[in-house]
Amino acid sequence: MELGEVVRRLEIESLYAEYGHCLDADRLEEWPDFFTEDCAYRVISAENFEAGLPLGIIYATSRNMLVDRVMALRRANIYEPQRYRHLIANIRPLNGTTWQDDGTGLDLSANFIVVRIMQDGAASLFATGRYVDRIVRHDGAWKFARKDAVLDSRQIDTLLAIPI
Repeated sequence: MELGEVVRRLEIESLYAEYGHCLDADRLEEWPDFFTEDCAYRVISAENFEAGLPLGIIYATSRNMLVDRVMALRRANIYEPQRYRHLIANIRPLNGTTWQDDGTGLDLSANFIVVRIMQDGAASLFATGRYVDRIVRHDGAWKFARKDAVLDSRQIDTLLAIPI
């Protein structure tokens, strides 16, 4: 493995770690900064994803839509205070691609587990699945051009307030 590839992998692992830490620390206003301006973000069931059905539980087609979602969470939506804890692992290139960046970005997959912690201390396994992502270099940093949070289960709590 070349030094450049090692550095690239460390940068990408850092991107995913910082993404999870941002959400877990309730720094939601910073969350859209992980995305390009013309990004796509979905939370979708595995069945719909595999069937090629486009709409998900959450569907945004720009960074501005992500900003609006955060503003709604902070100002308009009413939900029981809660926290998430993300465990993100097994980041790997998709479809036999390599860690080499050809200048157009990388298609990656990573597994996730999200634990939800309520104000009374009750913790529950909220969601499991995989991210199916496209990342690109933008202004010297990796950003998500597309992030699909593909849920293992068709059933999810009706209160999906915080992004996954």
